[in-house]
Amino acid sequence: MNNSIQDLGKEKVGKLIFRYGLPCVISLLVGALYNIVDQMFIANASYLGSFGNAANTAVFPLTIVALAIAVMCGDGACAYASRLLGLKEKDKALKSVGSAVSITIISSIVLMAIYILFYDRLVIMFGGNVNEKTFIYAKEYLFYIALGIPFYMFGQAMNPIIRADGNPKFAMISILMGAITNIILDPIFIFIFKWGMMDAALATIIGQCVTALLSLWYLCNMKNLTVRLKDFIIDISQANKTLSSGLTSFLSQISLVFAMMAINNMIMKYSILDPIFF
Repeated sequence: MNNSIQDLGKEKVGKLIFRYGLPCVISLLVGALYNIVDQMFIANASYLGSFGNAANTAVFPLTIVALAIAVMCGDGACAYASRLLGLKEKDKALKSVGSAVSITIISSIVLMAIYILFYDRLVIMFGGNVNEKTFIYAKEYLFYIALGIPFYMFGQAMNPIIRADGNPKFAMISILMGAITNIILDPIFIFIFKWGMMDAALATIIGQCVTALLSLWYLCNMKNLTVRLKDFIIDISQANKTLSSGLTSFLSQISLVFAMMAINNMIMKYSILDPIFF
């Protein structure tokens, strides 16, 4: 067991909060940049503008659904595996992490399939049919974003697991590198290639792939939670305890989805001053 894990039982609480909490906060702030950056560049593209922003807003809650499932697996594994490590039950901790990763991958593929098969109905559900042009943009954006869901969910689920392994800095760096990639590619794709909503979606997906690849590398080179192939076979008992530990994270995210869905539909129903909504 490396020094970073041993320090958890010896170091002062305040120092540990700074060491583990600050990178976590930065990771969350940087993760939020994906949507903000997309909205900024889309708004300044003459061929997308308000219609593109409206489409992005309609699709954004669906990415939060994916995030909710990912953090339930990742935060659950982080909390439960950390507790098991403290109890010197490393085998159970490895089973918890392996089960969480497997559930994340399986659920991400299922969610991707649902988004691709029912993307038009989902866009309507979240208020993306406010007008014809927004509806077309939203469907296009959701289709391509759906292709990146497995990478997005894997990277987000691995982030707290990496922290549980005692490396909060790498967890932060993996998210940061993905966001930087997105920031660099967004203006290139949107203003130079001009491929429509696919531009912003593709830049986001590539950024998510960068985070996922870094996370995959770390998964294969973990220090304390070196997961074996047999650990990826889902253990129902450990999986239940893991997901239960991450349930609060899931509920905090999924509640935002319902709030955004309600807001989008109320805006569509009661209209606003922008003439594109008339």
